[in-house]
Amino acid sequence: MVYRISAVIIFVLTSFSPIEKTAVKKVSAIATVPAATAFETEASTVYNSLNANHFALPDITSFAQGLQAFYELKASGALKKDILTLIDFSKSSNTKRLWVIDMATNTVLYQSLVAHGRNSGDEFANSFSNASESYKSSLGLYVTGEIYNGKHGASLKLDGMEKGVNSAARARGVVMHAADYVSESFIRNNHRLGRSQGCPALPAELTHDIIETIKNKSCLYIYHPSHTAATTAKVMAS
Repeated sequence: MVYRISAVIIFVLTSFSPIEKTAVKKVSAIATVPAATAFETEASTVYNSLNANHFALPDITSFAQGLQAFYELKASGALKKDILTLIDFSKSSNTKRLWVIDMATNTVLYQSLVAHGRNSGDEFANSFSNASESYKSSLGLYVTGEIYNGKHGASLKLDGMEKGVNSAARARGVVMHAADYVSESFIRNNHRLGRSQGCPALPAELTHDIIETIKNKSCLYIYHPSHTAATTAKVMAS
C-alpha cells in the first residue's frame, strides 16, 4: 500500500501532540527515504504507542489511513478536537469495528459495534455510494458536526470531505445515531448486525457518550480496502 504525506504537515508541527511531533520530526530527518517508507515508519510509531485502554486495537492498515486523514484535516485547519474516530468496514458487522481515539494522548476511548447501510451488504459491507436514496454507506474522510434531536433521539451530523465519495452526507441525512438493531442480542437472533439507511448507527447505550466526545469538528474516517487514503488534493475546502 502506498501512502503520501503532505509537506504542509511540517508547517503545523507546533499544533501536534508530543507523540505526533516526534513522528513528524523523524520523517523530516529521513531525507533520502521515499515518502511511502517515511509515512509507514511514522504510522507504525504512532500505532505502537497507542494505549489500548483494555480494548482491542484496529488493524494497522486501517489505522494508518485514518491517521493520514487526521493529519490532512488538522493541517487544513478543519479540526477543533484531536479526536480520530475510525470505522473499519472491511470487518464483519458482528465485530466491534469502530474506535474513538484521543490523538493528544494516543488513548483508545471507545470501541463499538457500528451499522452500515442496508444496500451496502449483509454481514459485510462491500458496496458504497454518495447518492441520495441509495441506502448505502459512504467511505472516507468526514468532519463531525453538531448534535440535534431527531427521530432516533440525539444524533450527530456529519460533513463528508471527499468530493464524489461522501460529500452529499449532510444532504442525505447521513448521521450518527442510536439504533436498537445495533446490539449483541440482534446479532444472536439474526446472525448479523442490523443495517441502517446509510448512517453509522451505534448501540443505544454508547451513543450519548460517543457523540458528545466527537461532536463539533473532530475527524471521522470510514475505511475499506476499495478506498485509497485521503490526500490534500482530495480534501474539500473547509
